[in-house]
Amino acid sequence: MTDKIIIFDTTLRDGEQSPGYSMNTVEKMHLASQLEKLRVDVLEAGFPSSSEGDFESVQMIAKKIKSIEVAALARASKEDIDAAWGAIKEAANPRIHIVIATSDIHLQHKLKLNRDQVVARAVEAVTYAKRFTGNIEFSAEDGSRTDRNFLCRIFEAAISAGATTVNLPDTVGYAIPGEFTDLIKYIKGNTPNIGKAILSVHCHNDLGLATANTLAGINAGARQVEVTVNGIGERAGNTSLEEVVMALHTRRNYLSYFTEINTKEIYPSSHLLAMITGIPVQPNKAIVGANAFAHEAGIHQDGVLKNKTTYEIMEPAIIGLETNRLVMGKHSGRHAFRDRLRELGYDLPESDINHLFKKFKELADKRKEIVDEDLEMLVAEEILRVQDTYKLKYLNVTSGTATVPTATVQMEIEGKDEQKAGFGIGPIDATFNTIAEMAGSPSKLLNFSIDSLTGGTDAQGSVTVRLEEDGVQTLGKGNDPDIIVASAKAYINGLNRLQHLKRNSRSKKTS
Repeated sequence: MTDKIIIFDTTLRDGEQSPGYSMNTVEKMHLASQLEKLRVDVLEAGFPSSSEGDFESVQMIAKKIKSIEVAALARASKEDIDAAWGAIKEAANPRIHIVIATSDIHLQHKLKLNRDQVVARAVEAVTYAKRFTGNIEFSAEDGSRTDRNFLCRIFEAAISAGATTVNLPDTVGYAIPGEFTDLIKYIKGNTPNIGKAILSVHCHNDLGLATANTLAGINAGARQVEVTVNGIGERAGNTSLEEVVMALHTRRNYLSYFTEINTKEIYPSSHLLAMITGIPVQPNKAIVGANAFAHEAGIHQDGVLKNKTTYEIMEPAIIGLETNRLVMGKHSGRHAFRDRLRELGYDLPESDINHLFKKFKELADKRKEIVDEDLEMLVAEEILRVQDTYKLKYLNVTSGTATVPTATVQMEIEGKDEQKAGFGIGPIDATFNTIAEMAGSPSKLLNFSIDSLTGGTDAQGSVTVRLEEDGVQTLGKGNDPDIIVASAKAYINGLNRLQHLKRNSRSKKTS
């Protein structure tokens, strides 16, 4: 008999907690809609008690997403549970996810509680949450480093109190697959009421073993896995959704399980997340990396030309990656434009398509070929962007061997036009100095990179910057045939993201 594996996606919660991956509400809504198309079973939308912004985004997602479960995280406290329920109560199928640490390391150094007190808190929290919904998940944080007998005890208590899912997290990525298998088998064999709940696993990748541990967990009896798109998450990341799903899909001869995931939406989901966060997927990333279906070595190329299965164990089309794509340019029609956006993960209303198509035609008149990154920048600038604090209106730069590099910048700052000129050791430095002075920003430029998206003298340049201010880091991206303009756009994009993150940070501190 083939068992279903429940896919619990925590990209918007655990994934978003990692440095550089913060998203605004509009971006979260677009990603949540894509995850619904991907057909994850459970979407963990966030941690409502952490900030007012997180509460609002979870609430908006819960109202919109109808075909899958929407979960909200809460610590084992009434205040957190109230916030979680307040955010998801209008969801079609809401889930409250309660977490408390169980390892002696956490009990001694973080919670300052003994085991009896932790069990009591867990039971009280689950009992309280049951007033709102019967769909309750209980997680034993740092479960892989928790005493086995205590794990069985607290899981039994949580299930008796009303938990319908109990989750075993390898919170710090400490487990080894064989060890993790033994632990899950022990829990299955020594928790008297374990048959009344779904056993879940949540693995981190600190030792590069998250996917291996998750698959070991499935073979040992877990029937829910907690994962993220592109494997993003705290420190080295979480278990990668695409790796687990495609391992189950590809190795059915060994792993006799199935998921409800629409695999053709895997690549669009990965691509959308990378575009929203501005952090590209590493080229050698399994399943969705740029090199995952690329072959350069002559022996490999020869084999693939004769029969793809010599070096490819999956068809690119299975994950939604089409090898033959339409070239987008000034002769492209609205239908091709709409389809290409959908392939990239943007299923937009007709009004947005019409607006973007007009902008696309304006850009296509200036350039021979439009690449995917151009389309993504159009979406980012015209659709996904929230109200920006800073907008570039005008830029003029003078530079050369016999003149001091000077930048004259006009920006709209909170709806008001301002203009200033400044100097630097080069044209980009002068531009950044002037923009920073106008914005009153003390941010540090940690990284600056330039890529050419196309060939030729009319190449579209892509600039990425990483900024830091008061411990908050973010990326900014800008595209333009003029690399100095692209740099200015990237820098301003980064400053706008910093403003958004700082507002969220202040909100969290006051919540």
